[in-house]
Amino acid sequence: MKNQAIHSTKENLQVLYEDNHLIVVNKRPGDIVQGDKTGDKPLSEVVKSYIAEKYNKPGAVYLGVVHRLDRPTSGIVIFARTSKALPRLNKLFAAKEAKKTYWALVKENPPKTSDRLVHYLKRNPKQNKSYSHINEVPDSKKGILEYRVLKKLNTYSLLEVDLHTGRHHQIRSQLSAIGCPIKGDLKYGFDRSNPDGSIHLHSRKLTLVHPVQKKEMTFIADPPLDDNLWRACLDD
Repeated sequence: MKNQAIHSTKENLQVLYEDNHLIVVNKRPGDIVQGDKTGDKPLSEVVKSYIAEKYNKPGAVYLGVVHRLDRPTSGIVIFARTSKALPRLNKLFAAKEAKKTYWALVKENPPKTSDRLVHYLKRNPKQNKSYSHINEVPDSKKGILEYRVLKKLNTYSLLEVDLHTGRHHQIRSQLSAIGCPIKGDLKYGFDRSNPDGSIHLHSRKLTLVHPVQKKEMTFIADPPLDDNLWRACLDD
């Protein structure tokens, strides 16, 4: 198990796909997608540096942030490279036309091998946490996901999660609500954190229609392969 987070740089950036209009990268756990109060260099700036160097671009590089992943989470992030692509991608994500599939490692077996979870999530900004309720409560938003057990490891289960709504900390909160907190996710009830501050939640697959070419594209990202548990998930 790794003890220290390896952050993305322009030299080690894991690029899954790029063309004139978009770039798709595999985010490492610990990367922040956009700048925040920590002052750490965000992934968006790393991607800009990569583009500037690769294509020898003088001056400012255009890059639009389309969506985000939680800092301790890994996996697919898509950025717009043109002002034409950004609003179209934003519209796709807002209309839930981008299909997102995640992998999550949990210690407890879920109640069923596959299920559709519907909760009402209420965000607590002070705690930066979302609480899942069975019934609607004031200021809550409906969260829907489907999961299935993909693989059983010695003490963990690998779940494949299809996300139907995009709520704050939705997968983390909903899996915790059924007694299956994600490995390393102290905030949502796992008993200890991972040494590098990551959680075992990975954005595995993204399917969408290209904003300019109008063809359907699917991107797949491997989880962090310097992690023994994630590697075991990929073994036959």
